[in-house]
Amino acid sequence: MMKVVLWVDFDCEKMKSKAMKAVSKLPGVESVSVDTKDKKLTVTGDVDPVCVVDKLKKVCNTEIISVGPAKEPEKKKKEDSKKDDDKAKKEAEEKKKLELEAQRLAELMSLSEYYHHQMRHPYPYYCRSMVEEDPNSCVIC
Repeated sequence: MMKVVLWVDFDCEKMKSKAMKAVSKLPGVESVSVDTKDKKLTVTGDVDPVCVVDKLKKVCNTEIISVGPAKEPEKKKKEDSKKDDDKAKKEAEEKKKLELEAQRLAELMSLSEYYHHQMRHPYPYYCRSMVEEDPNSCVIC
């Protein structure tokens, strides 16, 4: 399970509900929570953060804040200290992997935004503007 925290730029309740609907329809989403004060959306479950951002970009501006493992409830009885040490090592390795993946995703998002910006105006040279000396004159093209 992963926990993805996103910054979402929504202005009103309607945009907030649209964002929650868009994310909740994704496969693997277990819970969605919104913090309207900080404009943060938290998604937990087995989801791809890039897919979540792609869905939300159709509704409003979105950026990834963090990607990490979801915290599970603590067990009442602890096992041997050796098993705990092994679990701690595995969790540390998993956390490092998730941090590296988050960095990779952030780089991919910055690249995709760059290419998206480049593709906004596919024919920039066909735009022409005319500047005339006398703006009140009549010109027939």
